[in-house]
Amino acid sequence: MQIQWYPGHMHKARKQIRETLSRVDLIIEVLDARIPYSSENPMLAELRGNKPCIKILNKGDLADPAITGLWQVWFEQKKNVKTLVTTNTKPEQIRQLGGLCHKIISGRSQSGKPVMAMIMGIPNVGKSTIINILAGKVIARTGNEPAITRSQQRIGLDNDIVLFDTPGVLWPNIENRHSGYRLAATGAIRDTAIDSDDVAFYAAEYLLHAYPDRLKLRYQIDHLPETELEFMEILGRKRGCLGAGGHVELDKVAKILLTELRTGQLGQISMETPEMIDKELVEVNKKREQKAIKKAERKKNRTS
Repeated sequence: MQIQWYPGHMHKARKQIRETLSRVDLIIEVLDARIPYSSENPMLAELRGNKPCIKILNKGDLADPAITGLWQVWFEQKKNVKTLVTTNTKPEQIRQLGGLCHKIISGRSQSGKPVMAMIMGIPNVGKSTIINILAGKVIARTGNEPAITRSQQRIGLDNDIVLFDTPGVLWPNIENRHSGYRLAATGAIRDTAIDSDDVAFYAAEYLLHAYPDRLKLRYQIDHLPETELEFMEILGRKRGCLGAGGHVELDKVAKILLTELRTGQLGQISMETPEMIDKELVEVNKKREQKAIKKAERKKNRTS
């Protein structure tokens, strides 16, 4: 899936992040627990070096808890990475972050200097709400629309931690096409920048395979069809999404499915597993190699 959404402020944010990294002790990256890999910014792995990193798997109440546990193991196998599962409706989970920061940067508070931390995350992942809970007051704007935070700001917390907040940043080239669909399905990308029908069909195909019982329960379907098109047709008729001649209006069905997936009305669902990602990365690496070969051939032809 090709996403055409890379606002100008995001290019500016990338430059700010690069400049700020040299001034911080650790990085806090807020991820969507339903899509931990797809909501992880590849730029961060490239820039952070050996700096400690806390991966917050937010919206944990919307994700499959068993799969979230697998992701915690997957991330913590990496050097200097810790994880914390949070839910914006449970402030006590989020307040654990301060202690975890001090534990990772041991001895910093005794030195009299605050822990300097940069917090980042893709749009609509709940970063601003986390900041407001940590600060104990409204510091950052919140909302269900992606790209609310527009500029970097510095926030002092009571527990000797200084946060450098950054705008929600997507990246212009999402190599794994599945990640593009998952970002769209969970609401990280404005609906005006995507084809809702296409995304909903992708989500339906996955849900039919991974969570058939959730679909049966939510939509009161005794026997699920084999294809996503058949499922969308059945759902459309059940929800009255009918146009002229009794035809199902798939765009309306798409919006219903995506809304109920995003709001948790289908239950706790994860859209990817570490095993899935390991397989998909094999294909991504193959494509990288093919691109590199073609690039080298074009360069050779130009110079010959």
